[in-house]
Amino acid sequence: MKDILAKNLDKLITTPKTLLLTYIIIYFLWGLGMNQVGSTLEIAKFTYWWQIISCYILYMVPISIILKEYNFFNQYAYGLVAMGILEFLGYWLQSSYAYPNNILDQAFSPQNFSLGMALFFALYFPLGNWLIEKVHNIIFRKQKVKTISS
Repeated sequence: MKDILAKNLDKLITTPKTLLLTYIIIYFLWGLGMNQVGSTLEIAKFTYWWQIISCYILYMVPISIILKEYNFFNQYAYGLVAMGILEFLGYWLQSSYAYPNNILDQAFSPQNFSLGMALFFALYFPLGNWLIEKVHNIIFRKQKVKTISS
């Protein structure tokens, strides 16, 4: 267990600052957007705005970095465990609010709401890692090219 923690902590510590900043910016914007969509469609929302920071940046970014070297399926599977815990705690502690009789409740039943949310948000890890890699390569590869040709 100690070796696993040390290995994963090392991944986080050795992540290039530019890559970490890319994760933070994109996940923060993604969190703002999803919270707004959830509120507008009256599906679910965070109780407090700062939960976007604690959930998307302090929880999901490190998990994404740890999982980024895995294949899509493994990122999704491990992400499902991580999101299942987050969804469970969010609704149990009432730091997340699910609108009564929302469209997901109507489609899948209220008993399946949290499971559906976890299944959906687990996709953030493989899709987020793919997006971050593309954006980071576009932004910082261009910067390197400019430096070389200058």
